Amino acid sequence: PAPQPPEDAHAQRVIANVRERQRTQSLNDAFAELRKIIPTLPSDKLSKIQTLKLAARYIDFLCQVLQSDELDHKVATSCNFLAHERLSYAFSVWRMEGAWSMSASH
Repeated sequence: PAPQPPEDAHAQRVIANVRERQRTQSLNDAFAELRKIIPTLPSDKLSKIQTLKLAARYIDFLCQVLQSDELDHKVATSCNFLAHERLSYAFSVWRMEGAWSMSASH
């Protein structure tokens, strides 16, 4: 292949940089949305990997709740906000009991 003129190489580099910034911003936006969904403690300042691990644990916790039917029928039929608040509280208690720290390395 023939060498590219410096202007073309520079233009391609600029375009590649723009694409990478957009990709990074999209990824950061997705993590911000995920952090809004998973219950966190006030002291939590989660990295991306910690966020993914906590999200996986939260999904596991929700599966356990559904399978064990621990929450009473009122939670299932109450408004979404109240159900979310109760689940957030239950998840925080579950984390504090050591389940999070024991499995954080997985």
